[in-house]
Amino acid sequence: MTALNQTEILGENERSMDSTGWRTFMSVKTNNQIVIHKGRSFNFVKENVTLDNGVTVDLEVVRHPGASAMVPFIKEDTLILIKQYRHAVGRFIWEIPAGTMNPNESALVCARRELIEETGYTADKWEKLGEITPVPGYSDEQVHLFLAKDLGPAEQNLDQDEVLDVHEIKLRDALTMIERGDIQDAKTICGLFMAINRMPVNDSSK
Repeated sequence: MTALNQTEILGENERSMDSTGWRTFMSVKTNNQIVIHKGRSFNFVKENVTLDNGVTVDLEVVRHPGASAMVPFIKEDTLILIKQYRHAVGRFIWEIPAGTMNPNESALVCARRELIEETGYTADKWEKLGEITPVPGYSDEQVHLFLAKDLGPAEQNLDQDEVLDVHEIKLRDALTMIERGDIQDAKTICGLFMAINRMPVNDSSK
């Protein structure tokens, strides 16, 4: 396990306000950080911090390099979804393609790479939809969401531990799958609704 020296985070940004007038940062002092486990993609750490209210507490945090995910449309009303085995939940789940960013890799480069690797498709048109922070209670992971269009064939290149099937799903059917609870993955639900907001009104109802 590795211990880091005392650090002061956020500095001049403490008590900064967002566009709504609510504060987004506060003065937090990290007194100590121990890397409990250094993983292949992220680190699990325990940090002793002193909060703005004077309370000192140990917090366990997953430090993540970030990820990219995309909503790939193969036709105007049809998108690509994958059904992938996720061991943490013990079953196959419906998702949009996604993956962790490599060191020094931009979000868009990651998205282009992951689309090819997971689905066997490439895309000529890309549009940034936004970012989400899926589990802020214990991780700093940020997922960058993209809309991908004008798909063409490429060579699928799955990682050894990726077990998945690629499916073409009508947009209206994907929305029904969300309502039924068939799609529960947060980035997928966010990505689909964010993509709909970028589409002409008549397209989103198909």
